[in-house]
Amino acid sequence: MPQQDSHDVIVIGAGASGLAAATALHAAGRDTVCLEARDRVGGRLLSVPVAHSERGLDMGATWFWDGEDRVRSLAARSGIATFDQHLAGDTVLQDGTGTHRRSGNLIDTPSRRFTAGSQSVATALAAELPPATLRLEAPVTTIEQDGRGGLAVHTPARTLRAEHVVLAVPPALALERIDFGDALPAGLLRIAASTPVWMGAVAKVVAHYAAPFWREEGLAGAAFSRTGPLQEIHDMSGPDGEPAALFGFAHARTVRPGFEHAVTAQLARLFGPAAATPDALYVRNWSAEPWTAPSTVQRLGDHTLFGHPFYQRPALDGRLHWASTETATAFAGHIEGALAAGERAARAVLTALDDAGARSPASPALGG
Repeated sequence: MPQQDSHDVIVIGAGASGLAAATALHAAGRDTVCLEARDRVGGRLLSVPVAHSERGLDMGATWFWDGEDRVRSLAARSGIATFDQHLAGDTVLQDGTGTHRRSGNLIDTPSRRFTAGSQSVATALAAELPPATLRLEAPVTTIEQDGRGGLAVHTPARTLRAEHVVLAVPPALALERIDFGDALPAGLLRIAASTPVWMGAVAKVVAHYAAPFWREEGLAGAAFSRTGPLQEIHDMSGPDGEPAALFGFAHARTVRPGFEHAVTAQLARLFGPAAATPDALYVRNWSAEPWTAPSTVQRLGDHTLFGHPFYQRPALDGRLHWASTETATAFAGHIEGALAAGERAARAVLTALDDAGARSPASPALGG
């Protein structure tokens, strides 16, 4: 029989948004548990470690920009080293007639990157939580009202109960993976099922080299292609060009047998013969990630649904709060948006708990 335990708040998802919510709730003194289906934290913050180095190559989110103060502040207080994205050099364009060099970097804009990789952001947030707060390999299967004024959250191993739940996974994924019965209103279901998943329909490819040889030719490592398989390419080298890498995005539907050979052949056409033989080639097809993308991900394209008003107010009698980067009203799809959504959900939960406590000061919390 599944074990049972109760808490003030359950956060579902240990990506940037879920960890931001969990750390804020824990800092406020609330009994909080964060459930993550994967065996790691980070969600779409995923970095491949480089051998004999403290630096990483990002397979998910990569950059942050001016004005994204939550990310900048988190990096500063956590001691996460950052550096400027490489911009210098020319751009290569590829179309049906061949490759064409254009003066200057026509693709990249000034931005910052994380020296150890973007997953270091999630690792830093997770380090602020007590070990028992974070539970990995704990996929949620059902959320339902428990008949006692709270919510019951079911996993294969146990049933947990809480006054509030923060749902920090893409809305469309949540609807496909979690059974809510018939408790959610039709309008919310329609919007959530239609909201795209950031990165969900994309494959990201990173080619790791011994040196950033393209810079010696005056190239920025930036390229745009109308023929593919990579649609756009950027320099992913670390500080001072170490580790040296190029990365690109492809439509996930193009990832089929022969894809890697097609990628290296394309890189060679764009950047010269040395690009054909990377030391390592990493491919992350996010559409094939069961805890990122629903089966409908290729059909979800209306990005105007990001930050929809339905996500700004809780469901299930005010107890189910939305918090993923897709629900952010600003910087949706960015790490900044994920942090903002997590913080918004945490504030809403704390306000509701404080209001409930003021109405019933003698009532024990579920986690008590």
